[in-house]
Amino acid sequence: MNPSPRHRILLVDDHPMMRRGIRQMLELEDDFIIVGEANHGAEALALLDSLQPDLILLDNNMPQMNGLETLRHLRAQDFAGKVLLFTVSDAEDDIRDALRLDADGYLLKDMEPELLIQYIRDAMDGVLVISPGLTRVMAQALRSPPRQNEVELTERERQVLRSIASGYSNKVIGHKLGITEGTVKVHVKNLLHKLGLRSRVEAAVWAMEHLRQVS
Repeated sequence: MNPSPRHRILLVDDHPMMRRGIRQMLELEDDFIIVGEANHGAEALALLDSLQPDLILLDNNMPQMNGLETLRHLRAQDFAGKVLLFTVSDAEDDIRDALRLDADGYLLKDMEPELLIQYIRDAMDGVLVISPGLTRVMAQALRSPPRQNEVELTERERQVLRSIASGYSNKVIGHKLGITEGTVKVHVKNLLHKLGLRSRVEAAVWAMEHLRQVS
């Protein structure tokens, strides 16, 4: 039997002790390999081509280039891996900016190690991962969408919205619903337009707060 693939992880944090602790913890897991460390975002961007990480665990408050600036550059470069903000900040502005830049997760550093490990695995499976207790803060951070009674969704759009709220990627949603990934993208685009939102992550957060009201 072939072994499971190991997820290649890049740690980006300006505190060496924090990086060392995370490295030691993650390297105890058979499905993780730490391919590199960076002290700030600019250094991480310079390492991308040589390290080719599957996931970047990214601090926000760093010198030279912070996490949000780094995330913006990663999206501009069409980085294909996952990006998780791993920070002490639960500020609404930081959460809002991270979500609008399509972060794959927003995690607080005070979480239990076992939960961080599970969230990294979930993110690699295409699930949007959020620290417990941040859902309401995220909903407040995003601008208010149209009132529910102004929104009319088709049955298929409701199915797609529920899948987005569960954190599934377009590929997984297509498989679950028996439609092509391209068709899912069309539905997501229509949903964003109807709800007055700017990203699928905003739709996920909105759905977490309003899903029972979706008709």
